[in-house]
Amino acid sequence: MNFNTIFLKSFRVLLLPFALLYGLIVIIRNWLYNKNYLHSAEFGFPLICVGNLSVGGTGKSPMVEYLVTLLTTQFKVATLSRGYKRKTTGYALADETTTALEIGDEPMQFHKKFPDVAVAVGEARIEAIPQLLHDKPGTQVIILDDAFQHRAVKAGYNILLTEYNDIFAHDFFLPTGDLRDARSSYKRADVIVITKCPLYLGDVEKNSIIKDINPQPHQQIFFTTIEYGRPYHIVTEVQRDITQEDEVLLVCGIANPGPLKQYLAEHAYTYYQQDYNDHHIFTIDDLAEIEKKFETISSPGKLMLTTEKDAVRLEKFKDKLHQLPLYVLPVRHSFLFNEGNIFDEAVINFVQNFQYTEHNEQEEREK
Repeated sequence: MNFNTIFLKSFRVLLLPFALLYGLIVIIRNWLYNKNYLHSAEFGFPLICVGNLSVGGTGKSPMVEYLVTLLTTQFKVATLSRGYKRKTTGYALADETTTALEIGDEPMQFHKKFPDVAVAVGEARIEAIPQLLHDKPGTQVIILDDAFQHRAVKAGYNILLTEYNDIFAHDFFLPTGDLRDARSSYKRADVIVITKCPLYLGDVEKNSIIKDINPQPHQQIFFTTIEYGRPYHIVTEVQRDITQEDEVLLVCGIANPGPLKQYLAEHAYTYYQQDYNDHHIFTIDDLAEIEKKFETISSPGKLMLTTEKDAVRLEKFKDKLHQLPLYVLPVRHSFLFNEGNIFDEAVINFVQNFQYTEHNEQEEREK
């Protein structure tokens, strides 16, 4: 553990009074929802929520993409996100002219990868869902991206993600820890997925994690590892491999680049970093800075590498990027212990067997 890490941890401990105050507010808010003093709207429609209890990258976007890939074989799917750090507000539905500045980088990523899927954004999901269904009346299931803590809407199926190296059961409220919701909120999930696990996670450690989480009788726990695809050029989409002879300039603005850096440490000769904050909006000055740093690498086997999320924020410089060796590294979840089929079946069964009872409908009218 280096000095900066020790200093940051010590500083965050000093913020404990603020964490306690924040935690109290969260607990009271959840109690009001649990006691129905604040109401969660239910829709007579299959809603799948993907979320987490903490800030930072737990793999929500790759999970949304996994679900889209899984469900589009049988159903007409739509996604609904908040559209974090976009330059617009309110409800918006992506079309062929949409940019990342209008809907946010992650929704734009979904839109580019799945052009036949309806991709919408809206801060107030309770208002955006009816608008989305009005615009796309054939929709059969909506995936709510990063919506677990937004309790104004009650999803029919909740998938909660927690990272292997930062499991919520061992965490604390912001700003001392990384939790933005109470640990006890995990009980609302139908499925808990431990993400970014080592490829060779053993049964003993698996069972230890399950014991720490203490799942409810109705809950299933799955474990996934990161699986990287073959890098492709940001403009031409020509693919190439990362080899032990390559020197790589890593350009990224994501919450947790740790696994990506580990991947480069294992696959490239060496790598250099050009880091930005999560959801960073790249400027022409940033591009010049990236090019300048790239020029300092003397190796003939050099290239730039970025994430799919960063790529949608860099594509506005397409004319300049055409001549640069900037490659995009795709990522997906890979289920461990041969349990991917069990997860897939549970999700598909929810959509196929979804029922909205008259009791729920009556409750909705009373709200």
